Amino acid sequence: MGPGEKITIHSQSFTAWWRQDLLDVFLVIIEAMSRFSELKHASSGKRRLKDLLLQSDNRFCADCGAPDPKWASANIGVFICLKCCGVHRSLGTHISKVLSVTLDEWSDDEIDAMTEVGGNSSANAIYEAFFPEGVSKPGPDSSYEERMRYIRSKYELQEFLKPSLRITSWKTSSSSLKSSFSTKLFDSFRIPSVSKNMEGMVEFIGLVKVKVKKGINLAIRDMMSSDPYVVLTLGKQTVQTTVVKSNLNPVWNEELMLSVPQDFGPIKLSVFDHDTFSADDIMGEAEIDIQPLITSAMAFGDPEMFGNMQIGKWLKSHDNALLDDSIINIVDGKVMQEISLKLQNVESGELEVELEWMPLDQ
Repeated sequence: MGPGEKITIHSQSFTAWWRQDLLDVFLVIIEAMSRFSELKHASSGKRRLKDLLLQSDNRFCADCGAPDPKWASANIGVFICLKCCGVHRSLGTHISKVLSVTLDEWSDDEIDAMTEVGGNSSANAIYEAFFPEGVSKPGPDSSYEERMRYIRSKYELQEFLKPSLRITSWKTSSSSLKSSFSTKLFDSFRIPSVSKNMEGMVEFIGLVKVKVKKGINLAIRDMMSSDPYVVLTLGKQTVQTTVVKSNLNPVWNEELMLSVPQDFGPIKLSVFDHDTFSADDIMGEAEIDIQPLITSAMAFGDPEMFGNMQIGKWLKSHDNALLDDSIINIVDGKVMQEISLKLQNVESGELEVELEWMPLDQ
């Protein structure tokens, strides 16, 4: 066998080895890219879930109002605390599928369902649409029995829903339940009101979105400053902003949602200084009359039919907290109201808020 022939054989062997080695490297790269894509996709889903949890209405348990919930009902679409989580689990996954926001693996469908519902305020606007007299939500310190009675009435028995929205049977898959709830939630804004002769029940006529914008020259309650937060109350509902540390001119720009009953009164606004070791100190209060907003909105009907224009006004007077007349406008198809308030029963402080009216039959 000549030298040339030997070289040819070695060259062929080298070529075969080189091709196999290159193929192995290529497959490793493909596998790595696939794993990276999966990790990136999972990270994106977790980020969407975390962003949803950071919404102001989702920072408190949907059922008892306890702060910083770390659990969720994936098929109902609400964030809940550890204590309420135990009750939800007892209902069974056909009613409430409980997952940890931080510890459990979430599917894309489960994250999509949570995002579609939109959070605790949107879900509660449906599941707490009618409150019988004498029924109140449990608090963070309520017993297991109190939570059980309320949560079972709310989700399993559906006693607080509009009758037209009630699911007739819970014997269904979690995916169809999710679909049923999502359809029910968003279609509810187009379903006409049921009969008003449901004795002892509270019927809601719409939602008001309150954007707490900022405070100005608030009162000092600590050594040199304050840690302010704002609480809004309408009927039995209470929502609040986050605490801003050491700031007399805080900027929140937080949106809070309240359901408006037929027999509504003013929104009561209170500013508090957060204290760690003692009761929180009051930093002023005011009332927001929402009658002008609702009357103006109902007089014009569908705001999307009109261009940007003024449709009403809440006048400053000696018996309200307005700094100036508050104008009600249609802005980009929405009924909006800018309000500047002088806080009452306090040495100093102003607050700027913005209201948006959202009728249920729109």
